[in-house]
Amino acid sequence: MSKLELPALDQTACCSPMVREPLGETAAVDLARMFKALSDPVRLRLLSLIASHEGGEACVCDLTGPFDVSQPTISHHLRVLRDAGLVGSERRGTWVYYWVLPAALTRLSDLLQAPAVPVGAATGGDR
Repeated sequence: MSKLELPALDQTACCSPMVREPLGETAAVDLARMFKALSDPVRLRLLSLIASHEGGEACVCDLTGPFDVSQPTISHHLRVLRDAGLVGSERRGTWVYYWVLPAALTRLSDLLQAPAVPVGAATGGDR
């Protein structure tokens, strides 16, 4: 399987890292929904499978095999990922195809980015 290559985005387009400025209420609600969706191991693996699938999108028929859960359960998890804004989907005939939304991953990544540690600053431990 090939890895999906995401284009570099303008780092200032989304939100500042949490360590630089506090989140607003709306942003916190949206990001919490994403993190909650990713807190389930099946959903985290599904997102990884979709992102690493050749062509950057995967048919639901390709996503059921690696899991020891029923197809309706997989569909439920995919709906949670879609509702959280992490994946997009499109019905094509009988099957639904899913792809990861790069902007969502950028938002999560930007939030968690730590600023560069000044030279001589202590690393690790509590402050």
